[in-house]
Amino acid sequence: MPINSKKVLLHICCGVCASASIERLKSNGYSIVGFFYNPNIHPSKEYLRRKNETKKIAKFYNIKIIEGNYELDKWKDACDQFSQEKEGGKRCNLCFKLRLEKTYQLTQENNFDYFTSTLTISPHKNSQRIFEIGEKIGGDQFLKIDFKKKDGFKKAIEISKKLNLYRQNYCGCVYSLRDRKKKTEGRVRI
Repeated sequence: MPINSKKVLLHICCGVCASASIERLKSNGYSIVGFFYNPNIHPSKEYLRRKNETKKIAKFYNIKIIEGNYELDKWKDACDQFSQEKEGGKRCNLCFKLRLEKTYQLTQENNFDYFTSTLTISPHKNSQRIFEIGEKIGGDQFLKIDFKKKDGFKKAIEISKKLNLYRQNYCGCVYSLRDRKKKTEGRVRI
């Protein structure tokens, strides 16, 4: 760990997204602890699979992981009102907020210098919106890093192939799974 490194709590949505995000933070001299908190992930089998892949990444990069509680009911209370919206709308904003608030709470309780999230590595996520939510929650303690920049997502895919990580094909919530199934229905696989 570099002498002048700052401690950052990294909210992790999955192992794939964590890989290149951790590399980027380490290359910038940060001391990292991961936080797996994703009450949105459905079904529970999927949640456990993503959590286990995150543990693999933590071991590979030699970082500690804090596991949050699986609070599906809390997520539903916050997000169900927007169940019919397409991915990327108000439901997602509330989901980001819920997870970043919990990350910030842990940041304060454990004297981290900063917090941030792997969510910005996805080409399907609006990083500016995540920045606004994170900054509103934690001010200057939220690191506004767009992990998809500098080929971050491409690197994450390369690392996931190298480490044989499971790569999911939907964001995680019951509604993104529903929409994914609708989108793929009727397609013929060859």
